Amino acid sequence: MDKLIQIAEQFNTNGPVVKVQEYGTGNVNDTYLVTLDSPDSARHFILQRINQRVFHKPELIMVNMRALSEHVHRRLSVENDEQRNGRRWVVPRVYSSRDGQSYFRDPDNEFWRAISFVDRSTAYARIRGGSHAREAGYALGRFHGLISDMQIDQLQDTLVGFHITPQYLGRYDEVLAQDHHEGGMNADARHCADFVAKRRAFASVLEDAKAAGDLPIRPMHGDPKIDNIMIDDHTDQAISIIDLDTVKPGLVHYDIGDCLRSCCNSLGEETPDIASVKFETDMCREILSGYMSTAREFFTQKDYDYLYDSIRLITFELGLRFFTDHLEGNVYFKARHREHNLHRALVQFKLVESIEEHEGEIRKIVADFRQPMPASQLS
Repeated sequence: MDKLIQIAEQFNTNGPVVKVQEYGTGNVNDTYLVTLDSPDSARHFILQRINQRVFHKPELIMVNMRALSEHVHRRLSVENDEQRNGRRWVVPRVYSSRDGQSYFRDPDNEFWRAISFVDRSTAYARIRGGSHAREAGYALGRFHGLISDMQIDQLQDTLVGFHITPQYLGRYDEVLAQDHHEGGMNADARHCADFVAKRRAFASVLEDAKAAGDLPIRPMHGDPKIDNIMIDDHTDQAISIIDLDTVKPGLVHYDIGDCLRSCCNSLGEETPDIASVKFETDMCREILSGYMSTAREFFTQKDYDYLYDSIRLITFELGLRFFTDHLEGNVYFKARHREHNLHRALVQFKLVESIEEHEGEIRKIVADFRQPMPASQLS
């Protein structure tokens, strides 16, 4: 822990470092909560070691965080009270290191960054009810709205291929072919392999829509799952989306699908009760209600057409990624035991089945939120 304190002290903060402790349950980076000896309200900040096996150019993450933060702060500065609707919105800020950089490299070449702590708020692992679901949807819609006019060339691609489902499928095929896994699979792994084989044809649905010009490339978050959405402890309103490492140019449908995937499974990604996993359509309606309350200003008619596909696809994609990582020996996602990522894959694939079973109801919910096409677009 002394080493962590020494690293935390490399950043310009509001006082001496008192304590560093593990924080959160992230699957990729190592995250710590730093406590300062300071009378200032900002007595905490977040210290993170970026996983360079995942992010090969971590400096690009910081370029994106700076660009996004500056853009959103400009947008917020010109909003009036009516536009804010009496709500606060927090963008985590980056602390500079003592040598003026937005990060610190230690003697072992580990990459560290420090960001402000969103105080008086909590991130929850699972949805607590309808109002929480609406706030999760609002948070994503608010985030997308604030960056919808951001120029794509301001953002670097921090993870080439991230949320490009056909590329994950290609990687899965390579792993399967190289290591000849199929003959040595247990029953759960064989189930996953069969599941992928039966659904691989729809893996390109969103990329095909992008190529056809139906879905535009926009700034996206990349990982808007429920435990990245901060809820104000006093108002129960969403006030921030954190974990901005995966912000990049892409399709917002991957974000929307991931938010719904995460929020509409109340048992969570780690549940031991796989048989009870289901997609909760009442939560889906609440999330889309919150999302559309602030996102309609940039949402197009074609965007509505692909909402169901986005929910099904991103859930399939995550299951595929978990399963591939299991076959590779757990090299991407943190795993507590050898079959941890296999279990995670089984949860996601069960959720895909439930989404498919509720396709008609989900499409009806989407249709209820679809706005009439403006007269200017009818001609």
